[in-house]
Amino acid sequence: MSATHSASHSFDLIIVGAGLAGAALACVVAQANKELRIAMVEAQTLPAEPPSLAQAVQGFDPRVSALTLASQQLLQGIGVWPAIISQRAEAYSHMQVWDAEGTGSVSFEAAEVNQPCLGYIVENRITLSALLNTLKGLANVQCFNPAKVAALESEPQQRCLRLEDGQRLSAPLMVAADGANSLLRQQAGFAVREWDYQHRAIVATVQTELPHQHTAWQRFLPQGPLAFLPLAAAAEADSHFCSIVWSAVPEYAQQLMALDDQTFAQQLAAAFEHKLGAVQALSQRYSFPLQQRHAVDYIQPGLALVGDAAHSIHPLAGQGINLGFSDVAVLAEEILRASQRGLALADYSILQRYQRRRKADNLSMMLAMDGFKRLFAETNIALRWLRNTGMNSFNRSPAIKRKIMRSAMGLN
Repeated sequence: MSATHSASHSFDLIIVGAGLAGAALACVVAQANKELRIAMVEAQTLPAEPPSLAQAVQGFDPRVSALTLASQQLLQGIGVWPAIISQRAEAYSHMQVWDAEGTGSVSFEAAEVNQPCLGYIVENRITLSALLNTLKGLANVQCFNPAKVAALESEPQQRCLRLEDGQRLSAPLMVAADGANSLLRQQAGFAVREWDYQHRAIVATVQTELPHQHTAWQRFLPQGPLAFLPLAAAAEADSHFCSIVWSAVPEYAQQLMALDDQTFAQQLAAAFEHKLGAVQALSQRYSFPLQQRHAVDYIQPGLALVGDAAHSIHPLAGQGINLGFSDVAVLAEEILRASQRGLALADYSILQRYQRRRKADNLSMMLAMDGFKRLFAETNIALRWLRNTGMNSFNRSPAIKRKIMRSAMGLN
């Protein structure tokens, strides 16, 4: 996976962005068809070594994902799942959700859908490291890194990239996997609908007094939802580490970020109703605004968007990268189908089928998450009562719960 430095390079497929979605797409396609020449372009310097995995709050990546079983199956197919599990991944078998403004609560158990777990909490750097290590062994993938895009250009039957170092790459099909602020999406002029959630997320790693019980916890507070996600430990007795995601209105988030560590830890434990006892240790905190974006179209002739470049979502249910991996699975399937049938990879019917298969599902999940966010932000007493009554009724409806759980896990 190395790059030469001639002025011009021609490929069958160019993927811009070597994050989780882009790297996964390159692995799937390159492994399935070794004749395809694939370029991977990434602006940031990629790590050369696997991450150091110290067992302390500062030793965890603050960016984690709640990978569904469908995402696990994709990573298993690529061959990277054993490497992820051998490093650090927490299988969680329970999920507890409750309303701070009432008595409503919902619990989910893996046994209800006859699965060993609901999903896995994995640090993003661990998943990415496993993907990049696999890419290094693929002779038909050429990596340009660090390489910043200067311009996106079009020619008949080709999409072209001009890099800042003067190199020029061309291919009939290009995929933008360069994140929520996708440069390629902007340069290509894709229309995007976006709105600000009026929330900021605070993320950190904590060590708690009590073990996390292999449970993902979420409490809906008036200022926004608070999640404690269990992290893997070196030994069962050390299961006291969690990744926290606290979404709050900007003013309150700013106040929380201004607190010293001890005071923040106390307020965090109180906001969580001390479900896991005291917060005994706290990593560095990070805060960022929450916005939702959705491209009106995912495709143009010779160009497709995947992952956050196509859609970004509130972290409420941890579905962001799972939607991205679903994009990857479908787009790879369509690319490989075209190759097997002797069609051009950029055949517009192929791209249209990808968009048709993914856009409705992504939009449905985004609308559902937006609805949840608005529902739990509602302060009207009557609506709060209905909300709590509905949660409790839902919790007592096994058939409906199983359907929702299977859908969220990607098992339908």
